[in-house]
Parts: sequence; structure tokens; C-alpha cells
Amino acid sequence: MTEAVKVEHYENFPVASVLLPKAMRAPVGVIYNFARGADDIADEGDAPADARHEGLAAYRRELDAIRAGRPTSPGAPMFTQLAQVVKTHRLDLQLFYDLLSAFDQDVDVKRYADYEALRDYCRRSADPVGRLMLGLFEFETPDNLACSDAICTSLQLINFWQDVEVDWRKERVYLPQADMARFGVSDADIAAQKVDERWRALMRHEVGFARELMLRGAPLATRIPGRFGLELCCVVHGGLRILDMIERVDYDVFRHRPKLGKLDAAIVFARGLGMWLTKRHRQPQAVSPRAS
Repeated sequence: MTEAVKVEHYENFPVASVLLPKAMRAPVGVIYNFARGADDIADEGDAPADARHEGLAAYRRELDAIRAGRPTSPGAPMFTQLAQVVKTHRLDLQLFYDLLSAFDQDVDVKRYADYEALRDYCRRSADPVGRLMLGLFEFETPDNLACSDAICTSLQLINFWQDVEVDWRKERVYLPQADMARFGVSDADIAAQKVDERWRALMRHEVGFARELMLRGAPLATRIPGRFGLELCCVVHGGLRILDMIERVDYDVFRHRPKLGKLDAAIVFARGLGMWLTKRHRQPQAVSPRAS
């Protein structure tokens, strides 16, 4: 089953999927390797912050070399491959810099004051992935880019809401502080894994908004022809499936982290295929004011 329906940090990337045209799997894999490698520098292991920033700076220097048309470092074939992909497909190199900016931020920033601050992070941590995919397939129209941003931000938010407990162990809280205050949820409640009506109300709000964003972006999947369009249909339904699972466990993501199993994957594929064949999508309901 396609990696696109896993909806985990960078696992929602459609890498090497059988749904992708064979000729596109290698360039997609190169972009994935860049994003995954940089994300691991920022997020995995126990290296100090300075070492993480330096690791990301090394990535940035390789991008500088690509931008200047200089050879990348010997012994770093990933960047040689990336330079070729960028050149062949005329990709916007700034999108790779944006990813590194978000990963640098992940090293230091553990809280987000409000949705606007979180959205700015998603603009650099998630949206570039979709924009690069559209660049590879040459579907970069303004409407397509806007829908792609909505899908990618939704996927990022879905990952945050399914991983509240995982991120807490890393001393991170992606729930906007303003939303937590509004619903009366504190860091102490998260630490205690307290699932009460306040928590459910907060998560109902966040899940609902992530769903609205996904549905807002869903028309993109019906506009893209061929296997890439089918891939996107599965991405959309994978995200929606995770949101449904969060609701089914009554928002207790501490004890029941939503994860797509084989049956879920089959359901996602069936729904994605149906969407692709009929060129229909679920219409969004009234959109939250902050979505505009």
C-alpha cells in the first residue's frame, strides 16, 4: 500500500509508491531523502542543539552550492542527485531552504502562541513538499498551489493531533496556546494524559479544522490526471481516515494513537479509487473564520 496514506511525519510522502509513474519515483525519492534526512537531524537522537543546527547548516551549504552551480561535496551523492533533479525539473530551490528553516525552528521552538504562528511553521515544514510535487509533475497553477497548501498543512496538523503524547515526550506542544487557554487545557493536563470534556472540546475543534482544510484542498486530487491524481485521492482519504479514528477513540490519543492498519489502508485505497474514478469529492461545510 502506498506510503502516502500513513500520514506520519514525512511518511505521508508518496515515496516509491506503485501509484506513481515509474519515471517519477526516483526524483520523488531524492526529495524525500533530503526532507527525511534533514528532519532526522533536527528531531532524532540526543545531539545537542548546536550540533543539530550545524548539521542543518551543512545541508544549507549544499543548497548554496547547487544554487551557485558549483559541485556539491564529495561523498554526498544525495546532493548530487538533488542538483540533477532541481535542474531537470526546474524546481524552486527556495522550497528546500524553507524546509531547513522549519527544521531549524523545530530544534528551539517548543510552543506556538496561536494558529497564525503554527500556520507559519506549516508553511515551511509541510507546504513545500506539495509544491515540489506539483513542480515535478508541472501542475503549478495558483489554484493548484493553494489546494496543495491546504492538504499539506492539514496533513501536518493531523500528524500533530495523533502524536500529542509522542511530542510531549520531546517537550513539544503543537496545540496553539491560545486554543488551549480558550478550552481550559493546560500543560499539566497533557502531562497527566487527562481526557475530560475540556480536552475533548479542544481536540474536537482542532480535528474539525484539520478536516476543513483537507476538504478545502481535496479538489486538487480530482484535477490532476493519471496515477498522481489517484495518489492524491488516497492522500486525502488517508488524512480523513486518521481524523475519523481520532474521533472514534473519543479524542484519547494518549492511550489510543491512531494508526492505519491493513484494513484501514484497503478502505483508504477503495475510497481514493472511487474518488479518482468519479472525479467527486466531499464538499466542505462552513469554513472556520481562521481558515480564510
